[in-house]
Amino acid sequence: MYELPDIKDSFDLSEDQRMIRDMVREFAENEVAPLAQEIDENHRFATETWDKIVELGLPGIPFSEEVGGSDGGTLAYIIAVEELSRVCGSTGITLAAHVSLGTYPIYKWGCEKLRGEYVPKLIAGEYMGAYGLTEPNAGSDSGGTQTSAVRDGDHYILNGRKCFITNANYAGVFIVTATIDKSLGSKGICAFAVPRDAEGFSLEKGEKKLGMRGSDWASLVFEDTRIPFDHMLGPEGEGFRTFMQTLEGGRISIAALALGIAQGAYECAAKYANEREAFGKPLSGQQAVAFKLADMATEIAAARHLVYHAARLKDAGQNYGTAAAMAKLHASEVSMRVTYDAIQIYGGYGYSREYPVERMWRDAKLCVIGEGTSEIQRIIISRDVIKSGPR
Repeated sequence: MYELPDIKDSFDLSEDQRMIRDMVREFAENEVAPLAQEIDENHRFATETWDKIVELGLPGIPFSEEVGGSDGGTLAYIIAVEELSRVCGSTGITLAAHVSLGTYPIYKWGCEKLRGEYVPKLIAGEYMGAYGLTEPNAGSDSGGTQTSAVRDGDHYILNGRKCFITNANYAGVFIVTATIDKSLGSKGICAFAVPRDAEGFSLEKGEKKLGMRGSDWASLVFEDTRIPFDHMLGPEGEGFRTFMQTLEGGRISIAALALGIAQGAYECAAKYANEREAFGKPLSGQQAVAFKLADMATEIAAARHLVYHAARLKDAGQNYGTAAAMAKLHASEVSMRVTYDAIQIYGGYGYSREYPVERMWRDAKLCVIGEGTSEIQRIIISRDVIKSGPR
């Protein structure tokens, strides 16, 4: 059977990146995989797993040592997300949302006081971070934010709602967007760091989900919530740009999430195809199945190149927005196709809860929705293609 190339031989990883990959893979297989089915069945957030993720130092990988991180870079971080997601998408998205969405905006745009107050605690796992962008009437249309922020002396008063917020019930700080002037459209949007104990702030339980059932989520409610002025991220009116840049980095982590799910489904399907016999020979000897495995291997390899390329661009300080959109678009749609075909290879067993591929298929669906749907990614990519013209 063809095995996908080992990434440490195929992607010119540094020794540190290889060590992180091997460490997280061992942890995922020994500690995360045994719980994956149970937390999915029970819609349970595994706090014990998160505690171990913190002990391994994974939340600090992409951040500088001065704030408690390990300065490992984006590529090492997304490899960690990929390896966790290979056995459990819920665990992968928990880390991705905490780092890319809950911690990075404060690290990047928070004032010195704000960075010092929150980032070391987020990296150390004293609490989790969450990101509130989506609203009941503003999803893909993120410029249509309706949550309002009104200046009141040295505070802002927030009113509104956010929904589908990952990590919400365990977060100690929330990054949220609100508009200070709806007539200004996206130019009136600001971003804020909201402490969990802010007066007038509360949570509402999230609905049960199709997939990622071991990942926590809830809705955020702001009722005259008072936020100190210095909790604004970046200049007033720059919130739209701030969260768009946040999403660019987040898309790389979601692409890694999708890549890991696809890798895991491929491995399960390939193993099953070698062990299961039909018409007197292994399923893998049937051309219809062999061709599916060939397509899986090819598409996963292509996705990995796109994902790692986007991460390297970010680490190099180069423009990576379009590359991140391409990686997220391709990897998420590959994940949907690979998990679908994995179920097909398993046949009736794939439709049952006995095997993990049905869970992987359900988990993969979020990847084509979260951090910008596939349709939004195509808008981003097409704008760049049209602007730059043929080459």
